[in-house]
Amino acid sequence: MLSLQEISDRLEIEDLMVRYSHAVDTQQWDLLDEVFTPDAHIDYSAMGGSAGDLESTKKFLASVLPNFLAFQHLIGNSSIAVDGDTATGRTLCHNPMMVPGGDGPPSMMLCGLWYLDTFVRVDGQWRIKKRVEEKSFLFVAPSAPGTA
Repeated sequence: MLSLQEISDRLEIEDLMVRYSHAVDTQQWDLLDEVFTPDAHIDYSAMGGSAGDLESTKKFLASVLPNFLAFQHLIGNSSIAVDGDTATGRTLCHNPMMVPGGDGPPSMMLCGLWYLDTFVRVDGQWRIKKRVEEKSFLFVAPSAPGTA
């Protein structure tokens, strides 16, 4: 049976992951300072992205995501293990991204991945110290002719 503290910790960590998704989907990069530790390591390389510290990750996201017409992060199925002021998690992410079609209609890139996270409690607040993406699938679905 989970203690009230464990329930609270899990809910706070799940909220942290939602705040990450909202920060990225609204392109509010400075909100990521409230999600990650200053010395966080973030590795998006499994899906073709960058790997590095928080500042380089914010620059990467700011340079890449405006190239997409639309995108969303849907997270769920989190498996979280809390051990005092540290925790680990494995969370599913479904990330559809609309890709411009040049002279033709756009395509939909469907990204399925897992976030493998290490969390730490800093001054009473949970933060992500390490995030590594694990690829599940990547599929580009072309638009049907005559649709946009």
